[in-house]
Amino acid sequence: MNIYKLILNCTFICFFVISNHSCTTNKSYISDETSFLEEISIKEIQSGYQNNRYTVNEIVSAYIDRINSIDQSGPNLNSVLTVNPDALTIADSLDKILQNEKIIKSPLFGIPVLLKDNIDTHDKMPTTAGSRILQNAFPVRDSWVAKKLRDAGAVIIGKSNLSEWANYRASYSSSGWSGLGGQTKNPYVLDRNPCGSSSGSAVAVSANLCAIAIGTETWGSIMCPSNANGIVGIKPTVGLWSRAGIIPISYTQDTAGPMSRNVEDAAVMLGALTGVDDNDDKTKVSKNNSFKDYTQFLKKEGLQGKRIGYVKTMNGKNHRLDLLMENTIKDLKKGGAEIIEINDIFQKIDNKKSPQEYAVEIMAHEFKDGLKKYFTTSGVDNHVKDLEDAINQTLLDSIEMMYFNLDRMKNAQSKESLIESTSYQEAVKHMKTLTGELGIDKVMKKHDLDAFVSPTGSPAWKTDLINGDKYYISTTVFAALSGYPNINVPMGFIDNVPVGVSFFGTKWSEPTLIEIAYAYEQRTIHRKSPKYIPTD
Repeated sequence: MNIYKLILNCTFICFFVISNHSCTTNKSYISDETSFLEEISIKEIQSGYQNNRYTVNEIVSAYIDRINSIDQSGPNLNSVLTVNPDALTIADSLDKILQNEKIIKSPLFGIPVLLKDNIDTHDKMPTTAGSRILQNAFPVRDSWVAKKLRDAGAVIIGKSNLSEWANYRASYSSSGWSGLGGQTKNPYVLDRNPCGSSSGSAVAVSANLCAIAIGTETWGSIMCPSNANGIVGIKPTVGLWSRAGIIPISYTQDTAGPMSRNVEDAAVMLGALTGVDDNDDKTKVSKNNSFKDYTQFLKKEGLQGKRIGYVKTMNGKNHRLDLLMENTIKDLKKGGAEIIEINDIFQKIDNKKSPQEYAVEIMAHEFKDGLKKYFTTSGVDNHVKDLEDAINQTLLDSIEMMYFNLDRMKNAQSKESLIESTSYQEAVKHMKTLTGELGIDKVMKKHDLDAFVSPTGSPAWKTDLINGDKYYISTTVFAALSGYPNINVPMGFIDNVPVGVSFFGTKWSEPTLIEIAYAYEQRTIHRKSPKYIPTD
């Protein structure tokens, strides 16, 4: 039996004036049969299974119906590249387990999940990175992420669209565009950009097309789309989750992470995928620094006694975002936190490049090296051997070359091998020192901080396939280049588009960040379902 949970709340706060707007969800997009999925949580889904309100098949079927009616037609969000043709068969097998055992043993049992389409799955779905040259690339084994999900009883219902090659393709581009999938739309205002590169994962979560999704980040690719689409995103410490079986950009910076509508669901997913993987050396140091259950850190009083550094590097760039941050700081203080203003974290050292400059050098070297290793080990029979081959094949495809160039890929191809490059080795050493030891760690120790807080990014801009992205505010650099954790939580709206706030800190500080993020979320509850407004 279905439970209908669609709550239409059309109240927006603009400056200090509260006014009601007519923004009712278009009923043609959301049928009565699937409306009960609006804002449903993992806990509520599993409670429904336990109490025989619905089956895994019914939940999976309803999400697929929503993908068909909202993503592939209606507002045509274009967030899902592939629906798993075996999803309902998997759901039926889980229903049989549930009938026999009567008890749900896994926090992800029966939970429908979408994966960003740079994450390998060994099934009837290809792994494409959004590129047309990989549309027939079927890996011979699951990634660590996919295997852990299957072991936990989750249902991988599909693969999500992304900025092609996780946005490591062009010197300028439109986030959420791929040659294979086209342009993903922001569900709040359809002509606004969803940001990226985990665009489809964020949009699908926001539009309630899945229970939860997984994205990947090298430099803001979980945080930025979480900010733009009004959801929670966690970028873990590099090494908390294995990257094995994920099409790489940077061995130094890459990680996958959960994207959800609330902090609790993200915490559930975070713990389910931790562990040491022999195929990813970065995970070895996570052994005594990880947890299988991060929900133990969901504390409504989690702000009490916390010392949080307010990073003000983006102040003055958008006065309405500044206002929302002022309100956020007030909420943090009311929750019991002490706020210490921080002007910057990364300091320029004489005769040294900036961390950002080192990161650009590192990514170029590691992308070339990592892609060759991926094609060698993935077992994919798609006739793509390495980066040079990928460039040459892409240049021959008129659809791929319709809008954007391959400058980033070409720059990476020009680099010498990692072993031979002293400039690469020095770049890694200097970047890690400047961002960690002399950056986040030094500032946290100096001010005795538990975490930092900052606005995640600017409000979503209008999508422009000619001139590319126009974001001008971002604080994702600190956690991205250090390899440290970051959590985005919705903090309000600017007109009809959401913006988020970031909580980040030193390595392995996920428990503290979850305490802070959850307490802030529970005090404020800024998350609202999208309304698919045609233009703003």
